Amino acid sequence: MASMRAVQVSEPGGPFELVERDVPAPGPGEALVRVQACGICHSDSYVKEGGFPGISYPAVPGHEIAGVIAALGDGVRGWEVGQRVGVGWFGGNCGYCRPCRHGEPMFCENMGIPGITLDGGYADYVVVRSNALASIPDELAAEDAAPLLCAGLTTYNALRHSGARGGDLVAILGIGGLGHLGVQFARRLGFHTVAIARGREKEDPARRLGAHDYIDSTAQDPAQELTRLGGARVILATVTSTAAMAAAAGGLGIRGKLLVVGAGMEPLNLPPAMLISGDKSIAGHASGTSGDSEDTLAFSALVDVRPVIETLPLEQATEAYERMMSGAARFRMVLTTGA
Repeated sequence: MASMRAVQVSEPGGPFELVERDVPAPGPGEALVRVQACGICHSDSYVKEGGFPGISYPAVPGHEIAGVIAALGDGVRGWEVGQRVGVGWFGGNCGYCRPCRHGEPMFCENMGIPGITLDGGYADYVVVRSNALASIPDELAAEDAAPLLCAGLTTYNALRHSGARGGDLVAILGIGGLGHLGVQFARRLGFHTVAIARGREKEDPARRLGAHDYIDSTAQDPAQELTRLGGARVILATVTSTAAMAAAAGGLGIRGKLLVVGAGMEPLNLPPAMLISGDKSIAGHASGTSGDSEDTLAFSALVDVRPVIETLPLEQATEAYERMMSGAARFRMVLTTGA
């Protein structure tokens, strides 16, 4: 059997290891994808450091996968060898658990997560369920498509289901791997787009990406500034800092929504009275299914949304991961295989 390269973690807290493995064969209902690019997400730290249920070691991270179908298992319909495809957090649903039977495949009890509980895209090949696949438009390069399958999907899907309408004030809290895409989607969806970040160094990039206004949270009160602008219909919180979320939440307008996609673990400290005044709300939003991924990719191709990326070859996964974790990346790191 042919061999492939893979970057694995052998134990929680251990280093990345570049190893040779046999190329896996797809089983019934599965596809073998030849990886061309894989984005690096902060959630990859779940594998690197441990702390997420269901991880078996050694594990291969990576859930922002763009590539080409290399082989199909028995029973797969609707896909062809050689077709360009992507895979994100959604690992395919079983179809028989309670969430699936009630039309909620994203919350399938038997899903599995590529790059978290299943081997992922830090490799030359990966096996996935065929119903986890999303078609990649020809207009998108693999390196651009990869981050759109998680960071892009998360922000676009949250915004399009947020209840905001064209012309509404929408604030993007945090201009990083998620937020820089959130700004682009908010602008393309017709919202009055406000970017909120720490310091002035991200103002020019945020405005180039489409922000109408910029708030420096180190020098301005985000809640006061949003209120001055008329109050936010939605604040999309892409940061993990719950303190930053709480500082901005006072800028919600009537029936405004704090929409959380940054997976912080600290409690969010907000007075209930603030929510009652103006019928405001707090909600979270999971990423989305393979169908949502296809919608994100198609919309991005249609309106020219692209991630701002830095690329490194697969064998430099350690350097790429550390650059992402340090916050030095502008704005998304992508591993390439040369395929």
